[in-house]
Amino acid sequence: MNPEQLLECERVAIEVAIGAGALMRSARSGGRLVVSTKANNTDLVTETDKQVERYVFDSIRRHFPDHRFIGEESRYEGTGSEKGLTSHPTWIIDPIDGTMNFVHNNPHTCVSIALTVGGQPVVGVVYGPFVDQLYAARTGAGARCNGQPISVRKNCRKLCDALVISEPGIGGCRDADARRADMANINAVVWLSHGFRCLGSAALNLCYVAEGAVDALWHFGIHVWDYAAAGLIVTEAGGVLLDTEGGPVDWCRRRVIAASTPELGQELSAALVEHLDYERD
Repeated sequence: MNPEQLLECERVAIEVAIGAGALMRSARSGGRLVVSTKANNTDLVTETDKQVERYVFDSIRRHFPDHRFIGEESRYEGTGSEKGLTSHPTWIIDPIDGTMNFVHNNPHTCVSIALTVGGQPVVGVVYGPFVDQLYAARTGAGARCNGQPISVRKNCRKLCDALVISEPGIGGCRDADARRADMANINAVVWLSHGFRCLGSAALNLCYVAEGAVDALWHFGIHVWDYAAAGLIVTEAGGVLLDTEGGPVDWCRRRVIAASTPELGQELSAALVEHLDYERD
């Protein structure tokens, strides 16, 4: 895609994200939510998740009818049985990232919209409607929050100086071994870092790395719809994305490190004592 086409895709994604945020606010203020579980009792879905995803799909498809779509609730719509990212322009949507927070009226929740081309994110938009923060990036154009440029904290190169964020117990079936691995990693990093946080939304957590509010993140069990948009926002803000073992990130492998500097990313990778693998997206 040329720069003009990317700009148009970003414009549409921003417009649609704001509309999706309005749906989230309306549902939250309307009273009781209809909530059900997916893989386990912490993996939640609401009727609003499904409503927002359908709104996002339909709105974007009106502009780009030939593009493909991947959504958390409908998964690989328009791709047949094929899994993973292809060369085709593909929109990747998480209608409500942080559904647990949404259900509990916690404001740390958002809609995430990414466009990939050639298997790589080229446009990313994340909107937190309850805090009114809209993060956006497109390849080669930097990252912004509410229209203002943002940047990682580039002078943070050591874990002992870093505020680190993660989320234990996400994704898939949480067996006893996985829970022990989560706690082992948290215990290792807590004592090496300047501070540690868990806030409940992978996409917003990554955006906080991008704007320098935290310095590093790791996630196991994450899905491509959780971090395709925000991952691009991190790299366009000057940060790095890595596999948890320190190599290049694989968008479908369901594990990631984000950091303000390469040195910090590699130190965080070395600090993790367990490297979990999940079924690929």
